[in-house]
Amino acid sequence: MAKGYWVASVDVTDPEGYKAYIAENANAFRKYGARFLARGGQRETPEGKMRSRIVLIEFPTYSAALECYRSPEYAKAMALRQGKSEMDLAIVEGYDSP
Repeated sequence: MAKGYWVASVDVTDPEGYKAYIAENANAFRKYGARFLARGGQRETPEGKMRSRIVLIEFPTYSAALECYRSPEYAKAMALRQGKSEMDLAIVEGYDSP
């Protein structure tokens, strides 16, 4: 079964306020088996445009990635993020090679 991924491109506009979102999203991510593969850090954008922060989160399955986003736990975290960041998010299914 293929893993699922959240690929987020984020500009944090209120770093202090954003801390509450980070603390709260841990509940949803723990429940759905999320693992951070990239969370900010150094990056280069050789093509196109991206926001200032790239976050890559791995889930055990694609359905777990979708369920986490749609969960009441993440909804609570998302409400705390409003007005503190701008984000583009894609939820994608991983590729299992034969």
